Amino acid sequence: MTRLLSMKRRHFLQASAAAAAVFGAAPGLLSSRASAQTALTVGFIYVGPKDDYGYNQAHAEGAAAVKALPGITVVEEENVPETVDVQKTMESMINLDGATLLFPTSFGYFDPHMLAIAAKYPDIQFRHCGGLWQEGKHPANTGSYFGYIFQGQYLNGIAAGHATKSKKIGFVAAKPIPQVLQNINAFLLGARSVDPTITCQVIFTGEWSLAVKEAEATNALVDQGADVITCHVDSPKVVVETAAGRGAFVCGYHANQSPLAPEKYLTGAEWAWGNVYSGFVKKAQAGEKPGNFVRGGLKDGFVKMSALGPGVSEEGRKAFEATHADMMKGGFSVFKGPLKDNKGSTVVTADKSYAEDAIELESMDYLVEGVVGSTV
Repeated sequence: MTRLLSMKRRHFLQASAAAAAVFGAAPGLLSSRASAQTALTVGFIYVGPKDDYGYNQAHAEGAAAVKALPGITVVEEENVPETVDVQKTMESMINLDGATLLFPTSFGYFDPHMLAIAAKYPDIQFRHCGGLWQEGKHPANTGSYFGYIFQGQYLNGIAAGHATKSKKIGFVAAKPIPQVLQNINAFLLGARSVDPTITCQVIFTGEWSLAVKEAEATNALVDQGADVITCHVDSPKVVVETAAGRGAFVCGYHANQSPLAPEKYLTGAEWAWGNVYSGFVKKAQAGEKPGNFVRGGLKDGFVKMSALGPGVSEEGRKAFEATHADMMKGGFSVFKGPLKDNKGSTVVTADKSYAEDAIELESMDYLVEGVVGSTV
């Protein structure tokens, strides 16, 4: 339905442009458009459905927070593939809806799609979710934002470490890129802060969203003895429901999945995009340029944790809350030495400790000792 409506908007835009070329712009049209800019229209674009219990829902919840701000109009489109379609959507939002601040939220929207449209519309601001923007390389009207959600996965790991009986936990992952590896490693490190003998089996599906492989991977992890499962895929819904259905505990990711498994959901690492988007929008409304490279973690309000579920023991609750409090103070280090990878090589020496914003973490290419990985 949303895509059909969007195509109608694009057809209207094309027809309007053709009419303007033949008859000339209507008197007062430009001045009306200029006065409308005293308010702000913001566009959000999602690669999947807004109710996916995952990546897209987290961004849609952020957009909902923006809608509540005075003077703001929000336009949204879901299920937009990482193809030239997203360029058409951005142009439609700019030319038809009057959007002057756009958030193309999916990783694959950045290059070439967002960059191409940003070059065409230098007066429009574009901000992309991820770590791809580079000063001096990319247009000044573009930028990126992201959060240190591996902090949340470390807390997930603490809950998992207290809940596991088999001492085996599992992780369903999409692709072995640095952000995913950070989450896998943090999950196990959190669990090993409880019991250093715990191991983590990871299965990479190779896709951000492929329900069949996610279900197969989850079942395989449970079959191998994992009794607490988490993931990094676009929509954790299949992983959560499959794991809970097999009797395993689950830790969520992206958004709150507790309604899917109320008895088996321990906690979850969630995005708090409402805070981030509201900050961008308020700056734009004040006539200020939004930041080009924006990052933050738990203490900055970029990330939050789901409420602890009934499967968390009192001991687990105390450990979780103590570490959460330390993180909120700032300075807590998830990745500190001595630390080896799962091939036996030292990756963090004993004298080093990385803050959440350490540049070294942006290029993480290893799995820590105790993680066993495979693909399906």
